[in-house]
Amino acid sequence: MILPRVLLADDHSAFLERTAALLKPQFEIVGTVADGAALVSEALRLRPDVIVADIAMPGLNGIAAAHRLRQFALSARIVFLTIHSEEQFVEASRAEGASGYVVKAHMNAHLIPAIQAALAGAAYISPLTPK
Repeated sequence: MILPRVLLADDHSAFLERTAALLKPQFEIVGTVADGAALVSEALRLRPDVIVADIAMPGLNGIAAAHRLRQFALSARIVFLTIHSEEQFVEASRAEGASGYVVKAHMNAHLIPAIQAALAGAAYISPLTPK
């Protein structure tokens, strides 16, 4: 069985490791990066099926990186995984073509369904408020 290919982007290495561990049973993690510029270059090099990216990263933030990737017409779906629960961030991510938006506090319950929805061409937004 061929697993969907996922590229992870977050500037916190421990969080990247937790995210990769959660996803590895169902997805192939093709790479991890710690900033938006590296996200753009690795996404163009690796051509993943899905990108899971934080918004707040040094240099180029996740939304700006998504904008650059759209300019290259990359077919990868983008799911944001972030601490930001404000609606303005959801709207900004959707304006840049993101398929999913998951608040980090809800990662365990919502990240895999968000990626699956993105792969199916659907949008997915996790609850924005803590449970």
